[in-house]
Amino acid sequence: MSPLISRRSIIGLLLTLTVFNAFAAELKFSGLLLPAIAEDAPASSGLSRVYVLPYVTGVSASFESADGTTVRWQRFSALGGGYAEDVTSSQNGNISTLGRLEGNMGYLVSDGSTTYAFWVVDHSSFSARMNSLTLSAQTDCSTTWLVFDGSGEPIVAYGITGMPVQIDRDFTLSYRTLEFNETDFTYEETEATEHFASLASALHCTPPLCQTDFTLEGDKFSRTWGESLAITSAVYEPTAIEAQTRAVQTDRTVPNELKDDTALGGSGPAEITFSAAITDAAVYHQWEIARDPDFNQIFLRFTETDFTHTFREQGTTYVRLTVANDAATCRTESETYAVYIGESSLKCPNAFSPGASEGVNDEWRVSYKSIIEFDCHIFDRNGRKLAHLTDPSQGWDGKINGKTAPSGVYFYVIRALGADGKEYKLSGDINIIGYNKRSSTVTNQ
Repeated sequence: MSPLISRRSIIGLLLTLTVFNAFAAELKFSGLLLPAIAEDAPASSGLSRVYVLPYVTGVSASFESADGTTVRWQRFSALGGGYAEDVTSSQNGNISTLGRLEGNMGYLVSDGSTTYAFWVVDHSSFSARMNSLTLSAQTDCSTTWLVFDGSGEPIVAYGITGMPVQIDRDFTLSYRTLEFNETDFTYEETEATEHFASLASALHCTPPLCQTDFTLEGDKFSRTWGESLAITSAVYEPTAIEAQTRAVQTDRTVPNELKDDTALGGSGPAEITFSAAITDAAVYHQWEIARDPDFNQIFLRFTETDFTHTFREQGTTYVRLTVANDAATCRTESETYAVYIGESSLKCPNAFSPGASEGVNDEWRVSYKSIIEFDCHIFDRNGRKLAHLTDPSQGWDGKINGKTAPSGVYFYVIRALGADGKEYKLSGDINIIGYNKRSSTVTNQ
């Protein structure tokens, strides 16, 4: 090895290498039956490119000079470019050839005033070996561990300053799992892949959510050359669990019901359907309804994945789903749904005008909120019952036997119960306001 060059020389060398990054300088190789694979290197390494070759025996490298100047070749090891030494090359016109290429070595190629740095990897010295792939007892709810017997050591290139640069070998671990389809609200089987830059005796991945085996394959260079190795594990039974939930309130759009600004609930009674999509290992699943957010006061439980419940009591009720695997080693809870039912309110109008203007004040309806029981009778002045309403959303159209009742005073009697337990006993007048029909005659002249 030549003596260590000066610090100023190293700085100058790095500057010329930086200039290279704007150009497409490259090495070409002869004597290969399989293609060389070029890998980019971080700019901080000073390397123009890293080349991965299937082998280096009998292989030569060539470089084309930009202006026909004599090209100088130097090689360097993991110590960096400061320890570079000259190597013999030949030149024919613009083409300079290094006849004896060494693998796992760096090369400085000087073309006039510009120097380029390359690193050449002999892949045959990093050949992978795959003996077995077994499931590890370390597997838990958040990570699946596999025990690998074989080799797939890191491939490392070294930059001008001796900075190590790991080359991603991209070993792939393939397996099946479940993925949530939000549109269909279900879990569907899908393929998953984990990537490893190199292999160790313990490999880990995201836990599969369904029964599967694992296939380890690689590396990416061997795949490109059609020489990839692969090994498959025994069948894995899932232990990890996952669940997705939703709550959908039955829409009740009526013009005379007052609304509360709340995500779930509002004016009671509120009918809400809760649904869950769960993965294969979630054999235990239970919905809980409680009066407190800590679920210390649970008063209802449902073991179905889907259920519908009508919330009738004023106040906030809390709902959540709990799921677990068969051994109870993995357990999870859904988000907590807060259902708020507001205080009750019931008000009665004292006048309306049926038939005066279609769709405008042509029905007598109460204005209400959170009324869970309702019974209303409407009478004329002689005590004859004209209508019976059993839901606060219902109204009286002001008709008797299909005909609009005459103007005058009518009477209502209401018995109702609010979600907050408040009892209503109301009675009062209903005034039907009459109207005059006017018609015009058009005379043809």
